[in-house]
Amino acid sequence: MKDRLPAIHNLHAEIEAASRTLAEQHADRLQCGAGCADCCIDDLTVFEVEAQTIRANYPDLLAHGQPHPPGKCAFLDDQRQCRIYDHRPYVCRTQGLPLRWLEEVEPDEWVEYRDICPLNEAGPAIEDLEPEACWELGPYENRLAAIQAETGNLQRIALRDLFKRSS
Repeated sequence: MKDRLPAIHNLHAEIEAASRTLAEQHADRLQCGAGCADCCIDDLTVFEVEAQTIRANYPDLLAHGQPHPPGKCAFLDDQRQCRIYDHRPYVCRTQGLPLRWLEEVEPDEWVEYRDICPLNEAGPAIEDLEPEACWELGPYENRLAAIQAETGNLQRIALRDLFKRSS
């Protein structure tokens, strides 16, 4: 199997740059920070290519560490800090930002949806933000799925299961 780690690394770097720009734009409203783990829920899944990145960068943690107790992300430590922050998956990189996405409700009829973490609701109403002031769900997910599709498999893996596989 071709090594997809460089492609994932490059994609994560792009996401980091784009999300940083939005975070700076919304700095007054964003309450997220070290120890805030409200969005670090259990049962998050990632494509195998992102799991491969975690395995490659945290073999000791996966082999000898214990997952956080169920109810929160397996990769949180006792202080609610992310133990894989530098190589966290895509889903974790945009949390807290105003999000927007389109869903087709009928053929050729699209509806826009928006959401933001309840901790970050203060400020202009999310419905009033310009589209480019929100993180658009879809484009980066599609690119991530395309990298995964090169493997011929679209299987997703629960983050918690990475500990089980390494035992």
